[in-house]
Amino acid sequence: MSFLILVVDDETDVADLFRQQFRRELRSRRFVMDFAHSAQDALDRIAVSGDTCLILVLSDINMPGTTGLELLPKIKAAHPDVPVIMITAYGDAETRRKAAEAGAAGFLTKPIDFEALRQEVDRRLAEIDRAA
Repeated sequence: MSFLILVVDDETDVADLFRQQFRRELRSRRFVMDFAHSAQDALDRIAVSGDTCLILVLSDINMPGTTGLELLPKIKAAHPDVPVIMITAYGDAETRRKAAEAGAAGFLTKPIDFEALRQEVDRRLAEIDRAA
């Protein structure tokens, strides 16, 4: 079984950025990344995870249609043990409060600090190893 990190962002170039930043981990198959470009696309992808184990969701907040803040409780209802980290270009206190109240495990501001994100991914994988 492989571990899945789902990135939800309406900007299509985000997938290339994440693939580039995590290229070593992806090549070594430490985990796989999947990309959804809308909230509905994300819900469809986590509903059919196949032989992968969803371990982390990274979701943009500002998306057309259903926002990341509206998506968050739906993901938590389907996968309560999977952490969801919210990503936004606007890191205001009210948005952070709403995300935390909805169950977000963390909050990243664009431009993303990929070293901090890598540490979070490593921590999540270590938790899974300890639980196994």
